[in-house]
Amino acid sequence: MIILKANKLLFKNFSAFLALGFGSGLITKAPGTFGTLVAIPIFLFLQFLSQSLIYLFIITMFFIGIYVADKTSQALAIKDPSCIVIDEIVGFLLLLVLVVHVPGTEISITKIDYILAFILFRIFDIWKPFPIDFLEKKFKGGFGIMIDDVGAAIYAYIIFILIHYAI
Repeated sequence: MIILKANKLLFKNFSAFLALGFGSGLITKAPGTFGTLVAIPIFLFLQFLSQSLIYLFIITMFFIGIYVADKTSQALAIKDPSCIVIDEIVGFLLLLVLVVHVPGTEISITKIDYILAFILFRIFDIWKPFPIDFLEKKFKGGFGIMIDDVGAAIYAYIIFILIHYAI
C-alpha cells in the first residue's frame, strides 16, 4: 500500500475530496473548525428541500462519510486524522437542521443562535464528554470517525434548547 500525504490525496479521488471537506481539512490551524464552517453553505442549499429530504440527505451523508473517512484514513495510514472533516460537516449539518426544525415549536432562529450552535458544537466536538469519548474509542474506522460528531451534535442541541428556553 502506498501511503500518501493528505494534500497529495485531495485530488486523487472523490472519496478523499469529500473526506477532506473539499480541501478545508488541509488548513493547518483548526481544520475541524474550518470543516464545520463548510456545513453552512450546504445547509443554506438544503433549505430549498422538504424537511424529509433534508433528513434523508444528512443520513445519506453520514453513511457516505463512514465510507470516505474509512478509505481516506487507510490511505493516510492514520486512525483518525484531523484533516478528515466530513464528520464535522455532517455533525454540524445535523445540529443546524435540528435547531431550525425544533419539533412542536415555532422558534425564530437568529444569527446569534447560529453562532451559539457553532460554538456549542465545537466545544462538544473538542471536549468529547462521556459517552462521546467512549464512542470514539469503541468504534474503529469510518464509523468511529463519524459517530462522535453525531454525539457532539446531540449534546450541543440539548444545551442549545436549554439555553434558548432559559432566555
